[in-house]
Amino acid sequence: MKLTLGYSTCPNDTYIFDAMVHGKIDTEGLTFEPHLADVEELNRAAFEKRADITKISYHAYAHIANDYVLLDAGSALGYKNGPLLIAKDLHKSTEINKLRIAIPGKYTTANLLFSIAFPDVENKQEMLFSDIEAAILNDEIDAGIIIHENRFTYQARGLKKIIDMGEFWENLTLMPIPLGGICVNRSLPIDVQQKVNRVMKRSVEFAFDKPKESLLYVKQYAQEMDEDVMYKHIGLYVNDFTRDLGETGKKAVNILYQKATEQGVIPKIEKEIFL
Repeated sequence: MKLTLGYSTCPNDTYIFDAMVHGKIDTEGLTFEPHLADVEELNRAAFEKRADITKISYHAYAHIANDYVLLDAGSALGYKNGPLLIAKDLHKSTEINKLRIAIPGKYTTANLLFSIAFPDVENKQEMLFSDIEAAILNDEIDAGIIIHENRFTYQARGLKKIIDMGEFWENLTLMPIPLGGICVNRSLPIDVQQKVNRVMKRSVEFAFDKPKESLLYVKQYAQEMDEDVMYKHIGLYVNDFTRDLGETGKKAVNILYQKATEQGVIPKIEKEIFL
């Protein structure tokens, strides 16, 4: 059975999906047709139910929970790996509501966390995450929320951190930060959904057991990224929660949705969200 599969070109995704898309593990008769794209493009594709399985921002998932269910494995969730709000100059928290802020997509978890922290900000501009640093330097915006490898590059470009959204979240909840997860279409037979869950977990375990095995595949999509940054990126987002969300991971996701629902940022989720 062939299933469509969406994930990003970021090293943490190519690292964990390599084994399942290239047949390096037992896929239980499943084959996969990959589509690689920016996470916000994946979010919007999921709204149209274009993928059988897809990487999804936890923010975006709240809007498609009726159609997709979350897997136990594959999540980007952890401590000290949250989005950063950066600018040319330091700004007080009281000034942030007045700034022009770049966000890496309306439905990214970065925007959700920022919306919980600063619900009154009105001037937001959506940008591809990799364009945000340059937009700040060119004075197109006043500040921006950065994700992915930009966490490792902004200081070298003379930019300053205003607030670490991860630290904000951890101080607020004492929980890890749910950034992105993997979900499967509910319309698939339940035995197929469960197969996908097992295969995803197997693929993550393969990546942990043989970390160099995916190197060529990861480099293929991270050609402009320094190898040291590439491995820092993987280390930041791939951890024990990627193996299995577990009770703590699931609790963190539920708390995120509870707080976002209370502020009216997302609709109330009626269905069970975990497979």
